[in-house]
Amino acid sequence: MGTVSQFHDSLRPPAHRIESEEEAISTARDLAATFRRQASERDINRILPHAELDALSTSGLTAITIPPDHQGLDVSNALLAEIVAIIAEGDASIGEALENHFCVLETLRTQAAEDLKASLFARVLEGDRFAAATFIDGTELTAEGPGYRLSGRTRQAPGILFADWIAAAATAPPSRPVTLYLARGDESIQVVDDWDGFGQRTNGSATAIVGRFHVNADAIAPAPSGYSTGISLGLLLKAGVSLGIARAAWTDLMTAIGDRTAVFARLGEHAIRIETTAAAVERAGRKLDIAQVNPVGATMADAHFSASAAAILAGETALGTANALFELAGETSAGIGLNLDRHWRNARIHALSLPRDQLMHAAGEYTSKPGAA
Repeated sequence: MGTVSQFHDSLRPPAHRIESEEEAISTARDLAATFRRQASERDINRILPHAELDALSTSGLTAITIPPDHQGLDVSNALLAEIVAIIAEGDASIGEALENHFCVLETLRTQAAEDLKASLFARVLEGDRFAAATFIDGTELTAEGPGYRLSGRTRQAPGILFADWIAAAATAPPSRPVTLYLARGDESIQVVDDWDGFGQRTNGSATAIVGRFHVNADAIAPAPSGYSTGISLGLLLKAGVSLGIARAAWTDLMTAIGDRTAVFARLGEHAIRIETTAAAVERAGRKLDIAQVNPVGATMADAHFSASAAAILAGETALGTANALFELAGETSAGIGLNLDRHWRNARIHALSLPRDQLMHAAGEYTSKPGAA
């Protein structure tokens, strides 16, 4: 039986409580420096960063978006995106798992009933991690007692291998989009490590298969829709991961390049793109702060537009900087042992999950309205 009260057992020590935004960003920098040391080795050999994710949890960093009325810190969105960028600069796969985790928490905050929020936020404060997933067509969700019986499988999704909880999108009868909060450790849930992408190789992507699992009604919440703050936060943090990948590629470029004087203009071009991307991410974070405080149609649409712009720009910046690493450093960057191609591979794979054409269409529609940004 899968219920909110049956929590996934954890061997992690109790999580630290971060008390300020300054402590949060300092913690992120310290962790990222540690993650970076073996990021290349983990990528080459696909060594999953379980210990690193546990360090992230016990540091308290995974709980920094919990609202104050649930004993959390609730950092600003601009700072949150910067923290995700810092972690992704150290290891892009860990950054993506963190991106997914925080998106689930925002959807939980805005969509779930108070009892469900209280139960799961308490678990986050103890160090539990979340991943989002979507059940594929053919999944069965049928009424059963005070809830539903669930059978089906999810699409591959990042972070599932590291998660204590899976927030899974599904459709309840007759046609109601919902989010199911499932304890990953339940014996009825099988997690299959089936990810073989050439980039983001250690992001914990997996498929969850569920057989005859009872989901209590109190573990279900309405799904977000439209310009929800959860969707906008997902775009913002996706931009944060891409920004981190760009910065990691830039650091390796500056190490690999020989005589810089001949390519100052090209270096300046990419440095400006990274700085412009960081500014776009910060602006989108401020817009999202406003939408969370005043969640009306206009503010939520504005936040979604800015987050879309940041995500698209950041993806282009990550790919451009990764390409520049080889264009400007030349043959010295091409050694297999250096594994510098991981930045391009990570940027390319991470960009695949961004619905670029859909976002461009929505941006055109939004900016065509009178009084829009």
